[in-house]
Amino acid sequence: MKTYRLAWTVFVFLIFGIVSCAANMEVRKKQAEASRNLGEAYYNQGNYTAALGEFLKAETLYPGDPYLQNDLGLTYMAMKKMDLAVKHFKKAIEMKPDYAPAMNNLGTAYLNKKEWDTAIMYFKKVAGNLLYATPHFALSNLGWAYYNKKEYAHAEKYYLNALEIKPKFVNALVGLGKTYIAMDRSLEAVATLEKAVKEYPRFGQLYFDLAQAYTLSGDYKKAYKFYKKAVEFAPDSAFARKAEQEVQKMRNFRE
Repeated sequence: MKTYRLAWTVFVFLIFGIVSCAANMEVRKKQAEASRNLGEAYYNQGNYTAALGEFLKAETLYPGDPYLQNDLGLTYMAMKKMDLAVKHFKKAIEMKPDYAPAMNNLGTAYLNKKEWDTAIMYFKKVAGNLLYATPHFALSNLGWAYYNKKEYAHAEKYYLNALEIKPKFVNALVGLGKTYIAMDRSLEAVATLEKAVKEYPRFGQLYFDLAQAYTLSGDYKKAYKFYKKAVEFAPDSAFARKAEQEVQKMRNFRE
């Protein structure tokens, strides 16, 4: 009888212990979620240092959250810490193998590392995921990877695939325009970038790219006009400084 009572007492303590641990884990999860939500708010404001602090706090409370690991990857990527970004995107995918946005982000981190073939491998996995809601991102990223590999026919293919899904997607329009410039297809470059400028009239980079397309086509007056617009819309940018140099070369074409 005593043995039975002892066993029952041990059993009761074990049950209470399990229930207590489970309750404690739920509390930690909620605390971690609150920190993650605050971190995402900081991230969206561009305050990456504050975002990182909240995400790391959340990780100490509950590291098994794939969405948190993706957030950490995005923050490190924004802070130009690509190796750390890769580490956390991989953790997110290990925890949730069908997590397509994290896989696309992992490919993007490899793009930033200029590891084109590795990036292509991950983007192709994402593009083939029928449940991924925004495949045009992965397709456009594939285009950019192939553009940097100077495999322009492949780049054109993936940019066109992205535009079939989302015809006004600026990343694909810009990339396709650049690809046509690299392929010396000036008329198609002009048409593509004119469309992009029409859709995104305050995007300074587009004016620079369009000016390059017009230069390639031999229409220097329009090239001059759009180099000037590039400077107007983004005066402190690197491409604006290049545009200024081109404007100086083309002073004879002022209206």
